[in-house]
Amino acid sequence: MATIARNIALQEIREKVVAGERLDLDDGITLLESHDVLELGELADLARRQRGGTDDVFFVNNLYLNYTTICRVKCKFCAFARTSKQADAVMWDIPDLVAHAQQVREHQEFTEIHMVGGENPHLDFSYYTDITRALKEGLPGVDLKLFTASEIHHMTRSCDMTHEQVLRELIDAGLDTLPGGGAEVFAPRVRKIIAPGKEPGAQWLETHRIAHGLGLKTHCTMLYNHVETYEERIEHLLSLRDLQDETGGFMAFIPLPFHPQNTVFERRGWKFSTGQDDLKMLAVSRLMLDNIEHVKAYWIMISTPLAQVGLSFGANDIQGTVVEEKIAHAAGAVTPTEEKIADLVRVIQEAGKIPVQRDTFYNELRRWDARA
Repeated sequence: MATIARNIALQEIREKVVAGERLDLDDGITLLESHDVLELGELADLARRQRGGTDDVFFVNNLYLNYTTICRVKCKFCAFARTSKQADAVMWDIPDLVAHAQQVREHQEFTEIHMVGGENPHLDFSYYTDITRALKEGLPGVDLKLFTASEIHHMTRSCDMTHEQVLRELIDAGLDTLPGGGAEVFAPRVRKIIAPGKEPGAQWLETHRIAHGLGLKTHCTMLYNHVETYEERIEHLLSLRDLQDETGGFMAFIPLPFHPQNTVFERRGWKFSTGQDDLKMLAVSRLMLDNIEHVKAYWIMISTPLAQVGLSFGANDIQGTVVEEKIAHAAGAVTPTEEKIADLVRVIQEAGKIPVQRDTFYNELRRWDARA
């Protein structure tokens, strides 16, 4: 009887999708509770196409930078952060970091820098504006995707400025967009357990609301597979959907599976997410976020082969070359630290899709045939 009830519930959701009706909290929970992963994938792909999706799959040639690993916040899910007293703590001088990026660009024509770091209590606000300005001047033509909403909030605490003032200063220095990190799961219960020193989820949303009001297009994420419930996952997605209704400022959503290695959760028995859960999250994200055009299959955290499958589960972006990614690898990611453009093109083509190299704002730079 339970199986019949689940099948009826999925059929009712399918009817909503076909009719273009918006799914609600109960629908989202039903989807996550379903074991019919292929049905979820087919539904997500249907929804993507109904909303104007094509066979185009996007990627960007990007460089990942981390200006510091020193962080005041003791997030229990993090394997990246260090204290200033630890021997392996990292704190880049601005000229050295810019020179490093310039050296990489001599043989890697990236068009985006994705840079985040720890909430270093020893930095003045001028460091953030200076590093933004130095990267903009030293790497002309490169889009700067810098600083999570959590880092922006940290800056307001250290310089006694409002979030709007901080963002205006960074935009004047050359900031082009915000990454989606720091969102984790918005539910207060969850944040109290995994990140008690981090700003509330409502503040993350407010920071992006302000950024959108200042003309920035930004990104959004969710970190799943730790202590959250299915209901809390869906509530998180609905909060993002509500803000997108209000501002239209999110370009893409990225579901991020939690990696427990080298964290306190590993010692407590947490395991990596399963491929089934990762594919579910891609599909459910596409189904629930009916107003966010792009959903990314983040190969760094789910593996390239699974990301390839994810292109049939609602995803239409495979992220990018991700040169020098360190945060996911600190937590146990076993994927390469970068992928070459030719490899990403092959992965997309083998999925029967059309590879499109984009810039940060989804402007097309190059296109390949579906199958070479």
